[in-house]
Amino acid sequence: MATSYSARSRAIEPFHVMALLARANQLQAAGVDVIHLEIGEPDFTTAAPIVAAGQAALAAGHTRYTAARGIPALREAIAGFYAQRYRLSIDPERILITPGGSGALLLATSLLVDPGKHWLLADPGYPCNRHFLRLVEGAAQLVPVGPEVRYQLTADLVARHWDKDSVGALVASPANPTGTLLSREELGGLSQALKERGGHLVVDEIYHGLTYGVDASSVLEVDDDAFVLNSFSKYFGMTGWRLGWLVAPQAAVADLEKLAQNLYISAPSMAQHAALACFEAPTLEIFEQRRHEFARRRDFLLPALRELGFKIAVEPEGAFYLYADISAFGGDAFAFCQHFLETEHVAFTPGLDFGRHLASQHVRFSYTQDLPRLQQAVERIARGLKTWRPDAL
Repeated sequence: MATSYSARSRAIEPFHVMALLARANQLQAAGVDVIHLEIGEPDFTTAAPIVAAGQAALAAGHTRYTAARGIPALREAIAGFYAQRYRLSIDPERILITPGGSGALLLATSLLVDPGKHWLLADPGYPCNRHFLRLVEGAAQLVPVGPEVRYQLTADLVARHWDKDSVGALVASPANPTGTLLSREELGGLSQALKERGGHLVVDEIYHGLTYGVDASSVLEVDDDAFVLNSFSKYFGMTGWRLGWLVAPQAAVADLEKLAQNLYISAPSMAQHAALACFEAPTLEIFEQRRHEFARRRDFLLPALRELGFKIAVEPEGAFYLYADISAFGGDAFAFCQHFLETEHVAFTPGLDFGRHLASQHVRFSYTQDLPRLQQAVERIARGLKTWRPDAL
């Protein structure tokens, strides 16, 4: 008997890199040494003070539901972090603890998007953003962006692409897959452009903390009405703990709390208690050491890939990605990725996962391996370029 599933489930695309990852895992299981530059997960394990706090939370019995907005102590700690890092006074009541940054995005899209309405999103961008919009029966209006605007939406692009069904814009700073930032002035311009049109500004700040040579500005420095998505996964290294947060205008909190109660009840209690250790000085020092290591990796891999012929037009200032144009080599990005996985056993991500704009001529490298492995990867890529034959596929 045939089963009919929802149109929304059919419309949500898979991660194309997962097919490559499955093949990479198959090769590894057969004893092949694969260098993984495809997944956006730091290679560092969770810092020891966080693990110890999590173990203590389990021992103390912190395994029950919490309030939907999260435990007060963690919301207060996050507010203190904003005061320390950005000199912002954020009422802890405006902070909701969520199951990962994805939980924050789920709340924001559920609150702000009616069926048939859409947000403006940069193309290329993180694919799940448009899929969450589809989940709530909205849509993503993808705006093609390139190096001339550092792959970011601008106030001018908002003005040019806004239409009767637009209700907001989602931007990311630092961005995935490009690692570029929005300055305080650019965030202010976007805020003004959205306010003039009665739209909401939502900013993904998940990679804050992972910047190199420059500090990222929070949109809350220029727009107290903006919605901010953040996560403990990247800078704080708690990917598997599934913990994030959303900062919202006070007027939106009651409705967001209601949504949280219904959609996921609460974020994991033991993860919330463990995350309290993130804001202690010794733990922050660990994060800073790791940030410096990511900077070293970027500073090696960026010129190395450029020397091989990859075009990386804009130097990334944050996150841990390099978005590279492969047009000098010819061929399709997915086939290009397959070639290097099969012949040189280096895995990286085709641009198809990040949108449509020139996607077939871009790939993303994630520098989440240590320097010796990155050096080995570059050697393998250099060798693989000599055997790449785009017309043979």
